[in-house]
Amino acid sequence: MSTLADQVAIVTGSGRGIGRAIAEALLQEGANIVISDINEELCQTTAAEINKQAGREAALAVPCNVTDGASVAKMVEAVMAKWSRIDILVNNAGITRDALFMRMSQEQWQAVIDTNLTSAFKVTQPVLKVMSKQRSGRIINIASTTGVHGNFGQVNYAAAKAGLIGFTKTIALEYASRNITSNAVAPGFIDTAMTQALGEEIISKVIEKIPLGRMGTPEDIARAVVFFAGPGAYVTGQVMEVNGGLYT
Repeated sequence: MSTLADQVAIVTGSGRGIGRAIAEALLQEGANIVISDINEELCQTTAAEINKQAGREAALAVPCNVTDGASVAKMVEAVMAKWSRIDILVNNAGITRDALFMRMSQEQWQAVIDTNLTSAFKVTQPVLKVMSKQRSGRIINIASTTGVHGNFGQVNYAAAKAGLIGFTKTIALEYASRNITSNAVAPGFIDTAMTQALGEEIISKVIEKIPLGRMGTPEDIARAVVFFAGPGAYVTGQVMEVNGGLYT
């Protein structure tokens, strides 16, 4: 029997990449999926493809700008109108605007903080109201090993992801009494369009430092999310680094 049968999962930034892999993995466990992405065309296309694969109307496309509270409110309203519940929230939407600290503009700093950290506040708050009434829920935030260990040229990204980890742990404390868990998955060097753009030379140098000898895949991250989303996860307030052993 599917472990997440009839549950409803919102995955932000799920039009492609890691977000899409997470949505598809949750779908395989029986969940209904909300495909949420700022790119409306990508959002609709992805949901249509997933529904075709599933052979049922399992995915709902809801375009959303997670930095805009009004857009988030419309998304939550659309989900409740469709399914009347929200069981799983994956805060995955994120961007990078890399630069060394002294060369980083305030705009680069703020854009990453707004999209990677403040958005989690704006999305989680209305979703938690629903989960609190249900007295059940799973919140999974996609952090990063960069938020744990730092990384050259990513002070904005590292700060946002470190903040997301603190956010995760605090929500876990405040909502455990309502049977709501809050955990984070911290990906390492994952094979996505973003990392492929770095070029073969840089990719090869990073892989040399990974004990397991390869980049991670979006599916590696998705499996960790499925674990935290499942009913058997007696876990909250934790951060799982999925990085093949790459810690520095």
